[in-house]
Amino acid sequence: MRTRQPDAAVAATDPASEPTDLDATPGAGGSGRPGSPGVPTAALPTAGTHRRRSRGGHLAARAARWSVRHRKLAVAGWLLAVVALVMAGSLIGTRNLKQSDWTVGQDGQAQQALRDHGFVDRDSENVLIQLASRPAGGLAADQQVQAAVTDVVRRIVATHEVTAVRTPIATPGATADPGLISADGRSVLVTFELLGTVDDADSRVGPVMDAVTAAGAAHQGLSIEQFGSASADKALNKTIGKDFQRAEYLSVPITLAILLLVFGAVVAALVPVGLALTAFVGAIGAVAFTSRLMATNQTATSVMLLIGLAVGVDYALFYIRREREERAKGHSARRALEIAAETSGHAVLVSGLTVAVSLAGLMITGMAAFTGIAVGTIVVVLIALLGSITVLPALLSMLGDRIELGKLPWHRAAAPGNRRERKAARLAASAARRSGLPADWEAEEERAQLAAAAAPRPARRRQGRPDRVRLLDRLMRRPVAVAVVSGGLLLALAAPTLRLHTSDLGVSDLPKDLPIVHTYDRLLVAFPGGPVPAVIAVTAPDVTAAPVSAAIQELRTRAVAAHVGFEPMVVDISADKKVARVILPLAGTGDNRASIDAAHQLRDNLVPTTIDKVPGAHAYVGGEASASIDFNDQLSSRTPLVIGFVLLLAFALLYLSFRSAAIAGVAVGLNLLSVGAAYGVLELVFQHHWADGLLGFTATGSVVSWLPLMLFVILFGLSMDYQVFLLSRIREARQSGLDMRAASLAGLRSSAGVVTSAAIIMVAVFSIFATLSQVSMKQLGVGLGTAIFLDATVIRVFLMPALLTMLGDRVWRPRAGGTGKLPAAAPSGGGIPAQGARIASHTG
Repeated sequence: MRTRQPDAAVAATDPASEPTDLDATPGAGGSGRPGSPGVPTAALPTAGTHRRRSRGGHLAARAARWSVRHRKLAVAGWLLAVVALVMAGSLIGTRNLKQSDWTVGQDGQAQQALRDHGFVDRDSENVLIQLASRPAGGLAADQQVQAAVTDVVRRIVATHEVTAVRTPIATPGATADPGLISADGRSVLVTFELLGTVDDADSRVGPVMDAVTAAGAAHQGLSIEQFGSASADKALNKTIGKDFQRAEYLSVPITLAILLLVFGAVVAALVPVGLALTAFVGAIGAVAFTSRLMATNQTATSVMLLIGLAVGVDYALFYIRREREERAKGHSARRALEIAAETSGHAVLVSGLTVAVSLAGLMITGMAAFTGIAVGTIVVVLIALLGSITVLPALLSMLGDRIELGKLPWHRAAAPGNRRERKAARLAASAARRSGLPADWEAEEERAQLAAAAAPRPARRRQGRPDRVRLLDRLMRRPVAVAVVSGGLLLALAAPTLRLHTSDLGVSDLPKDLPIVHTYDRLLVAFPGGPVPAVIAVTAPDVTAAPVSAAIQELRTRAVAAHVGFEPMVVDISADKKVARVILPLAGTGDNRASIDAAHQLRDNLVPTTIDKVPGAHAYVGGEASASIDFNDQLSSRTPLVIGFVLLLAFALLYLSFRSAAIAGVAVGLNLLSVGAAYGVLELVFQHHWADGLLGFTATGSVVSWLPLMLFVILFGLSMDYQVFLLSRIREARQSGLDMRAASLAGLRSSAGVVTSAAIIMVAVFSIFATLSQVSMKQLGVGLGTAIFLDATVIRVFLMPALLTMLGDRVWRPRAGGTGKLPAAAPSGGGIPAQGARIASHTG
């Protein structure tokens, strides 16, 4: 069989000809010596170059060199560190956010005033007792209702978990309040508070719920149901637990299946998933330590799982695909790993740091909820990044070509040579290491080049899909038209962002099929505003003084008359008589526009013209609707600072990485465009009802308050994965002498497989979150999935190459010696041969 000679020009200028410092290797395969017939002299390193290794390089390359030299220590150290973090974290425990940590603005001032004067921040619960129809003699006189109320009080008091019980009729152990009879005459309420505080209510509410359930079973013909913050949270936590268990069961197999198709080998598919999962587990342990300074919450854990799995798999995917690509081009296993560390390793480093920097912007909000999420997610990203530039090179060095064990029948091995030759080379290298002899790197590289030269060319259909490349080539001859069409599409998707409305979803975030949600709906009909009242803290030298009492009653009368609030209003006085807690049922559901308008009416009109007019008296309006207003106000005031911080640091990182202000500006601008398009899709899906049946939810007319900013920082970081990887490959082609249009197409072709695979994995994982029960999690999954899809398709394939083609030499000037021709695809379908110039060590 006739063999193909290696290209001397390529070999002479390819980074493979420049020795570096990875001092451990698996076997390569093949045989031969320098100067053998059929091997051009220019293709081989000069004698003794292995003794003149470069000690420089960027951080990722230096980390890889250390890890390969100490690969057993690197792998064992990683596993031991993960185990140690988990064990230590479980011993010290994770400090979660307290309810008071969530409050800001006037709602926070109201709660602080109440706490300062002896009011314990407890969860309130309601027991709704309903008859099918209104009794003839009235509810208060109905024997069945009286017996049910008495039994409910007796059972819940017996749990020793309740206090401040109020009933509509005189009952032992409770305070009578006639206002707890509904206007329709067929519903009554029993209200109470749980002992302890809101932070431990979840552990106390269980026995009370069991007691109410038992009372309902004992009184046939009556509906007896419980609703309150603690009972709703308990039901939600149970549902969330099942949701995330399902998400974990689905995300890992789906990711493995995609990776199996990408790599065509079982071991290669398992390595990225194993790295991502160990990074996530280790991050959970590490967060126990960081939570001592900055507390976390359950949402942070959810986001950590989402982002940790996505970036951990993506980073390993980028690294392994580049190593396999270089191996298929004929480099030895050691040299292929060196090139991957120099190129994809740097791209991974830049991407990881950009994600971390973006997430750090959340801390500028000054809100504990965002800080907890930011710290947890930064920890998992940095641990995944650390694993990708240290333990991953060590694993690849240990495995060598065995990374392709469990190869699928249709998959073609990347390594040149046959299995017997590769095994013999591994044994020879192992024997050399055991004997203490230096490995002959030049001979190993020569054997790999010979094996690649003797290998038959793959079929033409595998060389980069030339028909598709020709189509893109024709399109990029009109870059302005491509930019206008693709950019116009993204702008059209982003336009609905102008109508985006945010709010605290509250009960609307719960799945509609939960029984407690049906209870809430019935309670809201019978007692409007009761489940989500306004909580007003009135301060004065003496709140029992006649002027203050009269002002509180005037507020009550005017609020009910204006349909801002409803009866019954409850007033509690502190022991020192300096603070009164006024609980006023508020219009709306607590999180809709009616509730927000009612809270504004209280703050801006009713309270200033009643209580605040009394000398020395002042009132702070709190409650769920007020908390939503304060949250949005602080978020709106800090959002420009967060955006500016993220944009500035992302621009700086990109400029330092690519030495081009134009590139940094284009990448930042395109990321903004993809985020805007994701916002627009959120408005179209979640503020209208056309997608309700598709995603299994009921549109509330708003997006959860924390989501837009969270999406911005996460997407800005994640989108950089694809931007950096694509730009790195474009720069390689540009530095080889191609014009910008040809370089853009070459970079697009060489990165197509890995970027598409990474995007499919991310979209698949995010889509799982769109199937969870919580509306907020659906919104997070849809927003992230949409932006990643648009970024990996419209932006990467069309808009960015078009913009770079339009910019031309203003981006990077080609180096001397290039041919200016579009290089043919490598056998792997992705390589870009260097033509007349050394590829810079910090490309990816």
